[in-house]
Amino acid sequence: MTPEKIVERLRAAGCVFAEDEARLLVDSAPSAARLDEMVAERVRGVPLEHVLGWAEFCGLRVAVAPGVFVPRHRTELLVRLAAAEITGPAVLVDLACGSGAIAAAVADRVDGLDVYAADIEPAAVAVAKRNLAPYGGRVYPGDLFAPLPGELRGRVDVLVANVPYVPSGAVELLPPEAREHEPLRALDGGADGLDVLRRVAAQAPVWLRPGGTLFSEIGVDQVEAARAALTGAGLTPTVVADEDLDATVVVGRR
Repeated sequence: MTPEKIVERLRAAGCVFAEDEARLLVDSAPSAARLDEMVAERVRGVPLEHVLGWAEFCGLRVAVAPGVFVPRHRTELLVRLAAAEITGPAVLVDLACGSGAIAAAVADRVDGLDVYAADIEPAAVAVAKRNLAPYGGRVYPGDLFAPLPGELRGRVDVLVANVPYVPSGAVELLPPEAREHEPLRALDGGADGLDVLRRVAAQAPVWLRPGGTLFSEIGVDQVEAARAALTGAGLTPTVVADEDLDATVVVGRR
């Protein structure tokens, strides 16, 4: 299949950046037969990152796979803030880690990190192990803090938790690529979108060292509710926004 034909098929399927996607597919395909399969997958609506097997995030090529949440560019704000918090050897925990992209990006920017991550999705755990292996990261299967080693209690310097924050009623409004190909529990944050963040905040003081910090992405309309959740858990909240990335991060310090 010629590149021109690929662009034509992608454009007909509604791919806005058909030329760029065609170039990536051609460059990534190991054979002509596999290229045809990859184009067909993309035309069916499979996320480009799942077709390629990787996503670009914070300058890294992060492995992803079917059934794994694809890291969003807006989350680069969370990475910047978490990396800036670290001034020396530190313990970093990435909860609901998905592909492990956040922990990998922070570890790529900061030396001397002791990296731990956890996710409830088996497919995500498998991919995160691949992405965090270069940084010596340890990845555990399970729900939030439950699978982490007990000796981490009171020792975590930076806790990143990019937990789901889409209100249940708004999930159906997400693009089909997300709704149909990413785990629902990686998207659905409950009635107001903050159910999982409240669970993280409630336990965070047990795991953070004094002065340790939680970072979590939220929606711009969730700022006050997120502040209240962190305050109620005994954390001191601040909020940082980046209009260029369309990103908002709530920060809670113990």
